[in-house]
Amino acid sequence: MPKVSQEYRDARRGQILAAAKRCFLRDGFHETSMQDLFAESDLSSGAVYRYFPSKEAMIMAIAEENLRDMAAVIHALATSRHGEGLGAALAEVLEVVRAKDAQSELGAMAVLVWSEALRSPALAKQFDVILGQMRADLADVVRAHQARDGLPRQANTDALTTLLMAIVPGFILQLAIFGDEAVAGVPDAARALWPA
Repeated sequence: MPKVSQEYRDARRGQILAAAKRCFLRDGFHETSMQDLFAESDLSSGAVYRYFPSKEAMIMAIAEENLRDMAAVIHALATSRHGEGLGAALAEVLEVVRAKDAQSELGAMAVLVWSEALRSPALAKQFDVILGQMRADLADVVRAHQARDGLPRQANTDALTTLLMAIVPGFILQLAIFGDEAVAGVPDAARALWPA
């Protein structure tokens, strides 16, 4: 029996997650059955279960995928480009969110996942871990800007970090509900509010 390559496994996993996203966006998590997911992915139950033991595992994978790009951007900002203004850093995160939304409806999926985190302790824990790292990275960015007088030094770093963390979900919620045109100018507004 020939070995299956990692590339093949990644493609199959992506196929299943893409089908799951379509189902979840169309019908919601609780109205989507595993049978719906098999049909949408055009795969057998065995093929789907080989990659995901449950619908909840798919939801967790989608949540992680949605947060991964934002976490990577924030981490890159924390470890490198402190010379840019805080507004430019925030604008970059918002632009990544817009691009991901155009590509995969990140906004609508994020709102669904957030609501599911209210009833799923495992999903809430996953959010806590990923958002904890994002918060730590963003706190590094805030401290760097405070050191350069880009932000008030007397301001509480944790409070500033929490404020900045709150902007992104608000942006995502508006993107999901009102569409891309409603938030199109927000990255430029962030640059103007906190210039270099």
